[in-house]
Amino acid sequence: MDFSLGDIVQMKKSHPCGSNEWKVLRTGMDFRMQCQGCNHQVMLPRKKFEKSVKKIIQKGSIEEQSNLYDEL
Repeated sequence: MDFSLGDIVQMKKSHPCGSNEWKVLRTGMDFRMQCQGCNHQVMLPRKKFEKSVKKIIQKGSIEEQSNLYDEL
């Protein structure tokens, strides 16, 4: 799968808050994600992230990607 900034992904296991949807905030060797239920952010190594993703729910838009770059 090809991941980009702003994608909403569904993980195999749910977060303790009950949500299993995460927004991708950073890509590379490590992925930073934000829980869509409680806004908690975590970083995962690429290998663990790719293994844990079930599917991409929504692709991030170009406008959203540029906004994420501006925030960093």
